[in-house]
Amino acid sequence: MAEIQGKTLRDVQVGESATVRRLSGEGALKRHIMDMGITKGVGVYVRKVAPLGDPIEVTVRGYELSLRKSEAECILVD
Repeated sequence: MAEIQGKTLRDVQVGESATVRRLSGEGALKRHIMDMGITKGVGVYVRKVAPLGDPIEVTVRGYELSLRKSEAECILVD
């Protein structure tokens, strides 16, 4: 996978919101992220992060979701 440039969802602190700028990744991983409703321009609120950073619990479009670190690293945010 290519080096990701910029701030990812994994860098967002608990209690902060961010707007999705772009999705990186390919194939099934990208499709899985999009199936959860995470697309360009969507606001994401980080609710909780497990002590070791996996999973990351977020709220997207009113739904509470859990993401793996690898998924969060593929979501570039502003």
